[in-house]
Amino acid sequence: MSTATCKSPLTDWTVIVPVVALIALILSWGRELPGFAVALVALCLAGAVLAAVHHAEVVAHRVGEPFGSLVLAVAVTVIEVALIVTLMADGGDKTASLARDTVFAAVMITCNGIVGLSLLVGALRNRVAVFNAEGSGAALATVATLAVLSLVLPTFTTSKPGPEFSTAQLTFAAVASLALYGLFIAVQTVRHRDYFLPVATGAAASGGTGATGGGEGDGGGDGDHAEPPTVRATLISLGLLLVALVAVVGDAKSVSPAIEAGVAKAGLPNAVVGVIIALLVLAPETLAAVNAARRDRVQTSLNLGYGSAIASIGLTIPAIALASIWLSGPLLLGLGPIHMVLLALTVVVSALTIAPGRATLLQGGVHLVVLAAYLFLAVSP
Repeated sequence: MSTATCKSPLTDWTVIVPVVALIALILSWGRELPGFAVALVALCLAGAVLAAVHHAEVVAHRVGEPFGSLVLAVAVTVIEVALIVTLMADGGDKTASLARDTVFAAVMITCNGIVGLSLLVGALRNRVAVFNAEGSGAALATVATLAVLSLVLPTFTTSKPGPEFSTAQLTFAAVASLALYGLFIAVQTVRHRDYFLPVATGAAASGGTGATGGGEGDGGGDGDHAEPPTVRATLISLGLLLVALVAVVGDAKSVSPAIEAGVAKAGLPNAVVGVIIALLVLAPETLAAVNAARRDRVQTSLNLGYGSAIASIGLTIPAIALASIWLSGPLLLGLGPIHMVLLALTVVVSALTIAPGRATLLQGGVHLVVLAAYLFLAVSP
């Protein structure tokens, strides 16, 4: 990150684009858009994604790891949860599986897409991508537990027909998800913060993979040694980050009718719409993770990937449980056989990737192939 990046001048495009994207959201919300308007909103969405990544990096440079990746992951997830609840409130029975499809898509994209790309970029740069196995392993265990409790068990419970939880079971899943999420944040930011800090670059050559994370400058490019932004610049970037993320999610919803129409016209399953929306919403985190990997900060990339998956489940399930008090219709949370197999494969492959604390191009490629299988089966189940 350059010094100019940290200054974040008010005339910079990263200030103008989020505002324009938010205006596009306000003008397009709840309206049927013609083709040219959809293209303009999509362009604003892409610009908002790039601006969000910029402001997230400014905030991260000020507050340091792992708080920087936590800010982006939580901000995106909170807005994503609001979008899910809004769509479910307006959609009736046809959105019964929306929460499940969105959360599972987020898990697959983060654990295979973000992690795979980050390992690939890190290994291309240094032959071996190095990270803290302790912190990443703890994050993966949390993701696996949350996914099984919230997305697998509903398929096998018998209190209600279909892949649904009873009210008591949904309450338990919500409380457990929130508790695990809170415990993970406490471990990541306070008690064992060093497990989630980037490993010094020299560890790659020596083979060290211990929990001795580097400081803010370790393993980074020139940008990591730039002077941190001022408090004022950081607060401005934080506010613009939230504006950009609201615009990303809102503009994604605005273009979703066009996406739905295109998917229906192509004869594809309706679940493809959720996958496309998830890809758009997670674009800021994906770009931020790849940028971190390019600067030899693979641990930051893994923090973003697994942290986003944890936040997606840990915040969505409690929110949906609370919203179910007034939402009508069924709430389908249980995964089908194909998705359960893909989830199990993701957990096993991720455990084998994380355990050594170092990864090569092969591990990155394996994760990307698992993601490709998920995307292909979403199109052709």
